[in-house]
Amino acid sequence: MAKEFEPIAVNRVSVSTEIKGDIITDNDIRIDGKLIGNIVSSLRIVLSESGHIEGDIKCNNCDIAGTVKGNITVNETLTIQSTADIHGNISAHKLVIEQGAVFCGHCTMTNKDHEQSA
Repeated sequence: MAKEFEPIAVNRVSVSTEIKGDIITDNDIRIDGKLIGNIVSSLRIVLSESGHIEGDIKCNNCDIAGTVKGNITVNETLTIQSTADIHGNISAHKLVIEQGAVFCGHCTMTNKDHEQSA
């Protein structure tokens, strides 16, 4: 029996949009506008250069080019681009920070192998 193809939906908050409240999704999401609240995704969160989040971020992978005022927890890879401005603590398995990015907070690197054996 052929397996049905289910495309992954990508949610988007456009540049002229401001949301007040929490967002929870099982899909990728791109924030070009402003979110005042927490955001949780089981996949990827992309915060563009025009994007702004005042709240905590939890996801599997994350790319940040905009402004974050809150804590970030990423299960896999967090990429902080040169235009990013982050004020909060970070917890990630892998971390990439481009030259020019601003990060004010504490960083904890997680080790999945260690966590599974502990």
